[in-house]
Formats: sequence, structure tokens, C-alpha cells
Amino acid sequence: MADQEEWSENATEATTISLVRPGDGGKTIASFNPKFTYPIFGEEERIFGYKGLKINLRFHAHDMRPNVTVTSKNKFKAVGETEPADITALLQGHLPPVAFLGASTFDSASPNPDWTPPGDVHDTFSSSDATYEIRRGNLADKSIGQLMNRIEIFSLLFIEGGSYIGREQEGPEPFKTPDDAAQWTVYFLYRKQPSAADATKSEYTFVGYSTVRRFFYFQPPTPPTSPKSDWDLPKAELDIAELPCRSRISQFIILPPFQGKGIGARLYNSIFKYYIETAQTKEIPVEDPNEEFDDMRDLADLTYLRTIPDFAKVRLNLDLKLPKDYTSAVPRDIVDPALLDKLRAQTKIVPRQFARLIEMHTMSQLPETVQPTFAEKKPSPTAADKHQYHLWQLFVKRRIYRQNRDVLGQLDSSERLDKLNEALGSVELEYCRLLASHVQWAKHYETGDSASKRKLDDEAEDAGSAKKARV
Repeated sequence: MADQEEWSENATEATTISLVRPGDGGKTIASFNPKFTYPIFGEEERIFGYKGLKINLRFHAHDMRPNVTVTSKNKFKAVGETEPADITALLQGHLPPVAFLGASTFDSASPNPDWTPPGDVHDTFSSSDATYEIRRGNLADKSIGQLMNRIEIFSLLFIEGGSYIGREQEGPEPFKTPDDAAQWTVYFLYRKQPSAADATKSEYTFVGYSTVRRFFYFQPPTPPTSPKSDWDLPKAELDIAELPCRSRISQFIILPPFQGKGIGARLYNSIFKYYIETAQTKEIPVEDPNEEFDDMRDLADLTYLRTIPDFAKVRLNLDLKLPKDYTSAVPRDIVDPALLDKLRAQTKIVPRQFARLIEMHTMSQLPETVQPTFAEKKPSPTAADKHQYHLWQLFVKRRIYRQNRDVLGQLDSSERLDKLNEALGSVELEYCRLLASHVQWAKHYETGDSASKRKLDDEAEDAGSAKKARV
């Protein structure tokens, strides 16, 4: 039997992704490795049957036409049922047929100086290195669908637990347009520079993308309607696109060569702003965000909230009297609930995310003597300071308890209190870290200092990392 270790290669290290500019022999703009390969090659991310294995996934930098080449120094000769992994077969459900044409076909492609990305121009912005252009289109559009079929493999390679939109790579038609394609909006991010061959033309380089899925949003009538004998069905010409909806951000990827430049946050802010201004959208959720995206989202959302005049009114109600003991009910108006409801509806941020942002903001208002920080020494707090801090703690604990009621409700009161205090400590540490980052984030985004954003955005734009449980 073959030595499994001797003939086993690390799939992630063996795979190289390259962006290539067609023409002039195919200039490579950037090369990088995937972060995950288990969705394609198995949980152990190992490939059997090769020594010196190299899997090259090359993409034309503008239209992302792919090409796959597989080489190795040695290949295991099959013995009975033990045979090398069929790498091409494993990739065929993930990349369209054009990817498996010969390398010469890929290399001989001529550049088209008049090529532009599919979709409508959604937004443009400038950074220190280039101008960037965001294109928006519907997945039902054939040109949008073609580009998605070429790049969606990145959702597996850079998002832990990532998946495709409405298709099965092992099905008979893995690249068939999804039945719900009309509900998906795709945002492509491109770097746009003057062409080296002709300065009057533009050269596009694919940078990243995001997808947004539209879901119906049910709004209970206010006040509730009473049964009526003359109730009629909606008119036949009802436009579904005009119905209230939740616009959920699903996939969000910035390719590794372009991370750390602040452009991921610019893409997120542009998408968020668009749906804020779209009357039909009532909420803007995010599907299973990872830790880095969560951080970027927190910083961007808090920055946005602080631009809203009414948000300045958000503060703890210091006139409230504290409960006499931990068994007493926590007041519901520690922060004005009517104001919070109004702001949440206006900003379209989902309830849990909005609650965390309010907690973060009110923590930043605490006196220096009691505000959680990483500092070792603080001035002595006054009784008023302690009162404000206790109110904030109760405000956060109430949300944590409601969020985890099913689990906490099974514990006795003392154990439940311990768990709440433990969770509160974790929340304080997380908010300390985020608020410290936000000071620099807000400063540099106001001044447009891209160079100073690098450190802040390096983690925020890394689209493929372990998810974390947030409390």
C-alpha cells in the first residue's frame, strides 16, 4: 500500500491563484494562495498521489476568464483501487468549462482596449494608488452571471463555511442560472487605471465583490386591521420589486493583494448607503459575518450613526434609581426606547447589531473613572460615576439575558448572575478594543489619509477567517 504521507500534498500550499493581464505574454499582476481548500479537496486539505504538486488557477485580471493547469514532479501509479486524486474532475464543478481549455488558448487571448465591466456604474472613489469603480447588476443578467460563475469559487477559498448562490457544484448543471437570480444584486469592485498602451483608454483589474439577497419584509399593520367583508386581493399589476424587503449582504470578498488599503470599507459603506436610500429596504442584515468583517462593520456603522443629529441624544438616563437587588426587574428606559426605535428604523440596522452599537456608544460616554479601558490606573470614581456605570452594566446585561434566555433560564439565580457577569466582562473587552480602533478609524476617514488606514483595515478586509461567537 502506498505511503499516504509520502504521496500527500498540502492543497492550500500547492494552489496558486494569479491575476494575469492578457497580451504581451500575459503579465502576472499578483499571485497568492487561497486561505481554505477543504470545500474542494476535503477536510484535511490534502491531495493524494503527487509529489511537487502545483495547481495554478490563473484569471485574466479584467474579465476573470479562468485557466487551470496542474503539474507535478511525480505522479503515483494506480494500484488496484488506490489511485491519484483527479484534480481536474474535482475542480470542474467549481469553474466553468472555459477554465479547462489549454493554457495556450488562455495565453494567446488578445486584450480588448474597449472592455468595461458588466453592470451599471454604482459608485467611484479614489485611493492613494488608483481610482476604483463599483459596478452593480442583477444576477439574472447573463453578463453578470457569467462573471459570477468565474469568480464565485473565491467564496469557498476565502470565506470559512462559504457557499455558492443557489447552485450545486455536483449537480448536472452546476452553472445554471439560479431560480431566484432576480432576487440577487451583485457588486463588482474594480481598480481603474489609464492603459499602459493607450492613455485615453482604461485598464480594469478585478479587486473583489459582494452579493446582496432580497427577502420579503413583513410589516404588521398599525393598528392591526379588522376583518372586512369587502377585502380584495392586490391588483394583478403589483410590482414585487416595490414590496418592502430585507437586503441581506451575503458574500463579501476583497482579494488578498488589495487588502489593507481601506477599499473594503469603502465598498461596504457604498452598499450600505445605497440601501439606506432605497425606500423598499427596511433592514440591512449580514449573513454569518466572520470576525474581521464584523470589526469593519462595527467601525463603519458607528461612524455612520454618529453623523445622525438625533444620535447625539442617545445617552443613559441618569435620573433612574437602581434596583435594590439583582432579582428586581431592570428598568426598560435606561436609554430612551422611543428614540432607539426611531433611530433603528431610520438606519435600517438589524436589532442585535444596533443594540451592540448603542452599548458601545454609551460605554464611550462613561466617565474616565469607570469606563472600561486597558489602562492600569484610573482616578477614583465618585458616587455619580459608579451610578452611571451600574446603569450601563444593567443595560448590557438585559440585552445579554434576553438574547440567551433559553440557556440562562435553566440556571439557578447565583449561577445565572455569574454567567451574566462573565459575558459582561467579555463585552467590555471587545468594546474597549473597538472603541480604541474607532478613534483612529474616524480620524483617518475624515481626512482621507489612506496610508494611515492600512493597519486598521488589514484585519477588517480579510474575508476568510474563523467566525466568533459574539455576546
